[in-house]
Order: sequence, then structure tokens, then C-alpha cells
Amino acid sequence: MSQRETTRQTWLARFTRVTDYVTAHLDEDLDLDHLAEVACLSPYHFHRCWQAFTGETLAQMVTRLRLHHAAADLIRGEQSVEEVAHKAGYGSTAAFTRAFSRAFGRSPAAYRAKGRNVPPLTLIPEIEGAPLMHDVRIEETLPITLAAIRHIGPYMEVEKPFNQVLGWAMGAGVMTPKTRVIGVYHDDPGEVAEAELRSDVGIAVAPGTATEAPVHLVEVPGGRHAVLRFKGAYAELLGAYNWFFGTWLPESGHEPGDAPCYEDYLTNPREVAPSENITDIHIPLKG
Repeated sequence: MSQRETTRQTWLARFTRVTDYVTAHLDEDLDLDHLAEVACLSPYHFHRCWQAFTGETLAQMVTRLRLHHAAADLIRGEQSVEEVAHKAGYGSTAAFTRAFSRAFGRSPAAYRAKGRNVPPLTLIPEIEGAPLMHDVRIEETLPITLAAIRHIGPYMEVEKPFNQVLGWAMGAGVMTPKTRVIGVYHDDPGEVAEAELRSDVGIAVAPGTATEAPVHLVEVPGGRHAVLRFKGAYAELLGAYNWFFGTWLPESGHEPGDAPCYEDYLTNPREVAPSENITDIHIPLKG
């Protein structure tokens, strides 16, 4: 490995430590000086280095992740908007409402009132008599080799292993603008406790690609799949699955195959608003 590659790996390791720390402490005050210490960098230059290297400011990342979790809390409906705002680190409901509305295109109360889980708004018309706006296609897919990390726990918390894989991929030189980012989800969150949910999250690579623990190769089988293209926040994906399995599948005449679902992420959440994220959900089919 060249000195340049070694230096890049060192910087990747520094920023991976920071993202790991941030995702683990989202409900706490995140002090810039302490994050600089985690990165082993001077507080005077840490933020500028971070933004140049990652493409977003620390404040943007923290806000994005906190609102991501807040959207899921609003959907669950177990906490008041005020409680969700406080958990997301906002000193007032008004400030939270402004931030959430900018990111999701509607206020927290309106977002919750729409009942985004059943059904997701992007899959059903709001105007009576309008045609269904779902986009499901049947296609034969090729097998995929993933360089991935196994995650055990809530699906909403896969940001950390994804960041670890992406950091490894950048250092290993296997990340390109066309690289597919994919999550394989093995368990039904309606049947398995959140703490025990299993997922493999990573990127598509060439078969036989050399990896370093905890990154490992995962083979995703090809074959006949139903693919739903969903546009919306990741927190709303459960609603898309509910519609996919509860409405489309029974009416389609197809039966699910014996393999896990996977998600193909077509947009970068750092570059688009949550409501503009596009995800292809793959359900394997029999036959």
C-alpha cells in the first residue's frame, strides 16, 4: 500500500469513528471540540476537514439523522410531537416544526395525521377516482455479491454499518459513482423484536473481492422478483412493505420466494430531501 493510500485510510478511520460516535449519541449534546478529539484532529481545522471530506457539515448530518428518527417516532404515534421534538434535540416544538417541515414538506402534526404507514401516500391517490400510482414491475434479476456488514437491531439504525462499509470501500478503491448501495433485510419487524432484527448492509462488488472484517461478502440470489419503486423518507418504508405484501401481493397472483427482501437505494440521502429518496424494494417470487 502506498503512503498516499495509507494516509487516506487513516483519515477514513478518523471520520468513521466520528460517524459511529454521532449515531450512538444522537439524543445528547454533541460538542464540536469533543468530536474533534474523537477524530484526533485540532478543533481549529476539524470541521473544515470534515466538510471537505464528506460533503456535508456536521450540523447537516446530525440534523438529517435526528429528523430521520423523528419521522419514525411520529409514525409510531407513541409520543407527542413535543416529546419527539425534545428527543430530536430541539429546545422548542416551534423550532422542531420548522426544521421538520423544511425536510419533509409538511408539519410533524400533518405528517402524523396522514398515517404514512397505511398506506404510504406515494402509493395511493389522494383524489378519489384517480388511478393507482404504484410502480411495481416483475423482472429477472442477476445474483449480486455484496461487501456488507451484518447488523443486529432496529432497521432504522443501519446508518452506522452503512457508513463503515462506505468508509472501507473508499479506502479500498472499490467505490464509484455507479456503485449500488443495498440492504438485505432478513426478518419481519412485525414478528421479530427490534433488538433481534437481522440485516446485511453494503455495496455491490465483483465476486471474490477481498474484504477486511467486519466487512464480509454476502451472496444475494438472482431470479424472478417483484420490484416496487418507492419515493419517500426511509421512515416510511414500512408502509410501503405493508402495501406491497398486504395489497399488491394477494391481488397479483404471485407467491413470495424463499429468500429475503432487499432494498436498492437509488439516491444519496446527503444530497436530496427525505421526501425525494428513491428506493427499489425487491421481493423474490416463486417460479
